[in-house]
Amino acid sequence: MEPASKISSRGGQVYLAYTGAGAMLHALAGTYTMPQQSEPADLSLAVFPDSHARACVLWQQYLFSLRMPADCRSFHAPGLAPDGSPLATGSAWLGPPGASRVLVIIGGTHGIEGFTGTAVICDLLGRLTRQPLADDLAVLCIHALNPWGYAWHRRCDADGVDLNRNCIDFSQPLPQNPGYDELRPFLFDADSRRRQQAFREYTEAHGQTAFEIAISGGQYHDPAGPFYGGREPCHGRRVVETLIADYRLETRRLAVIDVHTGLGDWGYGEVICDHPPGSDGAVTAQRWYGADCTMPALGTSSSVPKTGLLDYAWHAIMPTGSCYITLEYGTYPTQELFEVLLRDHRFRAEHGTAAAGHSQRAALAGEMKNHFCPDDPAWRTRILRRARDVIRRAMHGLLS
Repeated sequence: MEPASKISSRGGQVYLAYTGAGAMLHALAGTYTMPQQSEPADLSLAVFPDSHARACVLWQQYLFSLRMPADCRSFHAPGLAPDGSPLATGSAWLGPPGASRVLVIIGGTHGIEGFTGTAVICDLLGRLTRQPLADDLAVLCIHALNPWGYAWHRRCDADGVDLNRNCIDFSQPLPQNPGYDELRPFLFDADSRRRQQAFREYTEAHGQTAFEIAISGGQYHDPAGPFYGGREPCHGRRVVETLIADYRLETRRLAVIDVHTGLGDWGYGEVICDHPPGSDGAVTAQRWYGADCTMPALGTSSSVPKTGLLDYAWHAIMPTGSCYITLEYGTYPTQELFEVLLRDHRFRAEHGTAAAGHSQRAALAGEMKNHFCPDDPAWRTRILRRARDVIRRAMHGLLS
């Protein structure tokens, strides 16, 4: 996959060569005022955007403020935003091109969760304007990995694909999820009492973990349903694979942090490790993050084992002494998560993408945003504080 545009920065000056979506972002950048940078010890909630369009402007503005070399790219994405504008994923390599240690921050793997991803990335970029990187350390930021879901306030992409279930070998038979098949007749049932009764009966028969795997573990034959893994590599996966290849990341020690929201205790950033227990990646994550590191495979996480995670694309290329973690921020209970997602999928199945101006679509978009990025100053402050702590630990691990 070729980037749609590239940006380079030298000595505080940023040079841009935009095409397509990049030109749109360049134009937007002139219409938005950069939030005032706070002192390193302070936190500014202005890094939380109120829309995908504003997030793109924030991303560009913070890149413009950098005082270090930067290799920035924009990757066109399928589909259009609700206002008809094009969409793109952005990336920025900051620091020495030949650095042997790289911190990777990913935002927007699940589109709607990108609001928090943008905040974490822009908070880091703001700090990097004041604090130089250590020698032999680079940072790779990947912004709005699923821009369509971000713009439309959905977790999936324009084809209904969940990027975090898409990383499988599509040359092999598709994975099966018999639990999903059993529950599928109830997922879009407008009668929530009947649906909840079916969920309770399944949970009583198979257990809570089995129930969560049935719903969210991944399925590959129902494009209208939730947690659909698709039938071919999607945009976000192809962007990641391109960046891995272009920067030869398999030759560098990596600390990857993928920012998510929606699971776990309110405002807590859980460090979730899906490396196989006992593997070098798992041992590295446990060494860097200590007791905070949880593992779905061992039943210590708010998450359950899942198929096709983006993690697996990184696991396959990681050298010794590297690890990938999901930084998962809790919002509301898992049952509420499933309910809001099912309402969103049911509406989309009935009305399609053309319902952009539908009043119920707007209400659902607001409901999704509130669930995945609550407009609560205390919650948002905890998110940024935790992100700084986890990033600090990752950098320390890379440099140790």
